[in-house]
Amino acid sequence: MPDPTSNDDEFADLFQKLPDPRGRVTPPAVAGAPATEPAASEAPGSRRAAREAAAAGQQAEPTTPPLAQTTAPPTEPAPVTAPAPTSSAAGLEDLFTGRTTTQDLGHVPPPPSRRKRRAGGWIALGIVVVLLGGLAAGGLWVWNSYEPQIRELMGWEEPLDYEDGMATGEAVIEVVDGDTGQSISPKLYEAGVTMTPEAFYSYLVDTGQNPPFVPGVFQLQKKMTSEAALAAILDPENKLENSAVIPEGRTVDNTLELLSEGMGMPLKDLKAAVKHPADYGVEADSLEGWLFPAMYTVNPDTTAPELIQKMVDRTIEALDKADVPEADRQEILTIASIIQREARFEDDFYKVSRVIQNRLSPDNQETYGKLQMDSTAQYGYGEMHDGTVSSSAEALADDNPWNTYIHPGLPAGPIANSGELAIDAAMHPADGDWLYFVTVNLDTGETVFTSNLADHEAAVAQWQSWCADHPDSGC
Repeated sequence: MPDPTSNDDEFADLFQKLPDPRGRVTPPAVAGAPATEPAASEAPGSRRAAREAAAAGQQAEPTTPPLAQTTAPPTEPAPVTAPAPTSSAAGLEDLFTGRTTTQDLGHVPPPPSRRKRRAGGWIALGIVVVLLGGLAAGGLWVWNSYEPQIRELMGWEEPLDYEDGMATGEAVIEVVDGDTGQSISPKLYEAGVTMTPEAFYSYLVDTGQNPPFVPGVFQLQKKMTSEAALAAILDPENKLENSAVIPEGRTVDNTLELLSEGMGMPLKDLKAAVKHPADYGVEADSLEGWLFPAMYTVNPDTTAPELIQKMVDRTIEALDKADVPEADRQEILTIASIIQREARFEDDFYKVSRVIQNRLSPDNQETYGKLQMDSTAQYGYGEMHDGTVSSSAEALADDNPWNTYIHPGLPAGPIANSGELAIDAAMHPADGDWLYFVTVNLDTGETVFTSNLADHEAAVAQWQSWCADHPDSGC
């Protein structure tokens, strides 16, 4: 129990032996000496005193009293030596003079962590990548949005036309009745005659020309200037006699008109030649779908039946190329003709084919009932080429064997001719669960395929909205 008369803490003796946190070190007690005996010397109380003491070779006078007084002064003072400067008093000059060491000044800072430095590098690199990615994305958006303006401002306009002397090879272009410079311009580009789809039409506008174009098939070259292409089309010497180009998706009646116009054959002779399909090995009531779309050139003495046979043979070649069994030819041509009339892009050909297969599946007959293709209703009613994609109410309600809104299954036969792509798509539909499709933008051909009625109705609403904004685009 502590003495109540004593003013000393019971742990004072212990604390006296602890090192002074301010740098003053109490020397160890000498054996037999009192525990309260003061240290032989005290550390200087200031940096200046320490420096002066170091310079004079003796202990500076303390500026503060010692922590404890001795009971009796020593009989003979021990020689005093300057203590090593502490971290609070030592400086660089003491380090250089040898009076202190780096250990007295404090621990040498550890070298920087390589792991932290590496992590910091990755963080910095990530920030740079993000910033550069943002700049690249922003630049790409600006370029895509304002490419023509940027090119014009910077003088980077790409050429629209080929230069003189670049023409080579052969190309064929067909001009039909009613063609203008605007409609001929993309034909020249597709045939490889001009560099861009708008080159020919831009040339006519820039030069103020609006020449009358004569229907026919013309022999040109690839990589021609627009000026040279115009001269070639207007030159009667370049018109190929007994030639005609038949596009995809044309009916028999429309095909015969193009043949008569291009070949110079009497239309009545051509109509007579298609009356009996069996004459050409076709087991059907009509040659609808059997007159293959292509360019035909014949000798002046070629007869109408010989020309029709040539076209039927080309269709059989395409069917064989797609591995269509002979017994399935009529059915595949019927499916292909719908695909040809409904789709615009290659991928869509195979998707439309899948929609037809899904809707014809016995599992869907009770739910969806009929094929419901507008192209079939339009063909049966006779409004196939009226310039619009919409079916009239009369066409949808007309009870004819081709109206798939009235009758289940496929129509009575093909509704148009088909190219190789449509025939292949009919044989190899894409994988998918689509049951509907609608073209929501007639200018671009964007088509939405859906697998349920709600999504289809939303797509139809999108198409109706587009038509309302584009009343002259063939809706």
